[in-house]
This record gives sequence, C-alpha cells and structure tokens, in this order.
Amino acid sequence: MSDSLYRELILEEYKHPKNKGTLEKPTCTCKKSNPVCGDEMTITLIVNDGIVTDIKFSCVGCAISQAAASLFTEHIKGKKVEEIENMDEKTILELLGIELNPMRMKCAVLVLRAVAGALEVK
Repeated sequence: MSDSLYRELILEEYKHPKNKGTLEKPTCTCKKSNPVCGDEMTITLIVNDGIVTDIKFSCVGCAISQAAASLFTEHIKGKKVEEIENMDEKTILELLGIELNPMRMKCAVLVLRAVAGALEVK
C-alpha cells in the first residue's frame, strides 16, 4: 500500500475510531501523557482469565495518537495478556503502515505505554 493510502487509513481511524470511550467497570486503567506534544490518553480494559475481553480509550491528542489507539485496541482485544506484554513499537508501526519520525513515534506509542501501565496493575 502506498503512503497516501496509509495516511487515508490514519485519517479514517481518527475520524471514526474504534473502541473510543470508557468502560464502566474496568479491571485495569491507566492514564499516560506525552509532555512533548500534550497528548493525553486513558485506557480502561477488562481482563478475564488472562485475556483482554474489552478495551476502550479516551484521548485528547493528534490524529496519529488517536489512530494508533483505535488500531491497537482493536488489535489486542481477545488476546492474552502475555502476548500483549511482548508487543512493542514495531507492532504499532505495522498497524499504522508508515514510518514515523521520532516526535510522531512518541504520539503513536502512547497507547502502548498506557496499555502496558494498565496491565502492570493486573
């Protein structure tokens, strides 16, 4: 896929994000921010028997951070916690489909940091 198609995917995920909102009774939650650009994200999730059964995010931030959150939360729903804990920046880049400069990478991995923080308390 060309970069322009991936950019369209990012804009589509930004405009119509999956899993945006909050869960009423999460088993785990974490709020993270990117002080460089001001993005803030809260993850709420439900873990049953070591599997993420539901996840939501709320975010004030750029298109990259919100698109990454939409794609990543959809990607990890139904997966085992151990599998999620082994995911890294490469997973986010594969989901987004484009190379990012270091500043934009911090926006993209905010969801990864928030999910990792939420799962630490589980």
